[in-house]
Amino acid sequence: MAELIQPRLLKGFRDFLPVDERERQRVTDVLCTTFSSFGFEPIDTPILEYTEILLGKGGGDTDKQVYRFNDQGGRDVAMRYDLTVPFARYMALHLHELPIPFKRFHVAKVFRGENTQRGRYREFVQCDFDIVGTDSTSADFEIVLLMVRSFQAMGVSGVKIHLSHRGVFNSLLAEHGAAENSEEILRTVDKLRKIGEEKVQNALVNLVGTGAADTILQFIVRGKDNNETLSSMRELAPAATAETDRLEEVFAMAESLGISGSLVLDPSVTRGLDYYTGIVFETFLDEIPEIGSVCSGGRYDNLASLYTKQRLPGVGASIGLDRLMAGLQEINKDAAKAGAADAIVLATGSRRGDDHLVADALRGQGLRVEVYPDERKLAQQYTFAETKGIPAGVILPDGFNTGEMRLSVRDLSARTNLADLSIGQAAEKIREIAGR
Repeated sequence: MAELIQPRLLKGFRDFLPVDERERQRVTDVLCTTFSSFGFEPIDTPILEYTEILLGKGGGDTDKQVYRFNDQGGRDVAMRYDLTVPFARYMALHLHELPIPFKRFHVAKVFRGENTQRGRYREFVQCDFDIVGTDSTSADFEIVLLMVRSFQAMGVSGVKIHLSHRGVFNSLLAEHGAAENSEEILRTVDKLRKIGEEKVQNALVNLVGTGAADTILQFIVRGKDNNETLSSMRELAPAATAETDRLEEVFAMAESLGISGSLVLDPSVTRGLDYYTGIVFETFLDEIPEIGSVCSGGRYDNLASLYTKQRLPGVGASIGLDRLMAGLQEINKDAAKAGAADAIVLATGSRRGDDHLVADALRGQGLRVEVYPDERKLAQQYTFAETKGIPAGVILPDGFNTGEMRLSVRDLSARTNLADLSIGQAAEKIREIAGR
């Protein structure tokens, strides 16, 4: 007999059991429905790209995390580490086939060979949504609004979107003669929550000297409210009038739609990737901010210029689905997850085709219905259903008549039966038991 291969997983990669995958698919469906309600359209791109496509403008530590290799044809290829850079390539290739401005969403796996930690894996799902072909404040705000509405649709409360503007920070650096180190400074400030103020200050002093470092640290400290923070940003970066005016306009729109309580003006938000040029966002869960941002993004006016001469200003954000769900699971440890089905048709000795006939009729009523395949004791079938989180059992009585289709429905939790029901009555009772 051949030696068995030991089943094992690569570090940073995971299998999903049904109870977890069902929840992940539920959240994904909610997000896709929400994106579509704003007029965003779905796209997809390959997992593999030419390496020069992905690394042309990644910058910083990202290049070191890319899974890169030569394929069978000797081509230098890499696995996508986000969905934004492939989207820029996508726009350049399909520019004349798409309406401009173009709104897209893309839910797919990406890969990064980084250190694994809570909520951070090497294979994970991103849910991206972008508007390309406009530099308007309206587009900036629509992305913010879609972020807010997406979390509301998922039923996630206690969410704060921290936002700022890279242009204001760049203006501050230029005023203090530190523009040539802007990318490194931005990435250093972006690590504030991870490494703390002291280490950030030391790194900044090494880059720009004590005076400029003190000004940068003063700039990134939030005021008592958004208005005070905006005033401080204007005072420290007076040349960035257009940029601070845009921030003020975004907050005014948020106020008019009643979502300003979800927004925090936070000058320390810079985003580490160097393709961001305007407004930037990071989103935190109030109960566990230490898990990091669960939705990030910003404006990237020059990204597509790597692949096309046509200027394509864009703005977008990305929800890190795996990190978000890890955070929600920690917050709601005792929350019950939806079962695999609303009901199960139990095997009771009736003709085997009849149980499938009944299940199909109930599915026609909009229910999720499973059929138990083996004739076993009802107690065993009840246990099976409860293990899967199925709330209702359907029993075909002796002498079941396919013309009349009278059924019994069992509430598996309460252990009570309701007999002699039509298909419509049974469906109504199942929905009541399942809480639908």
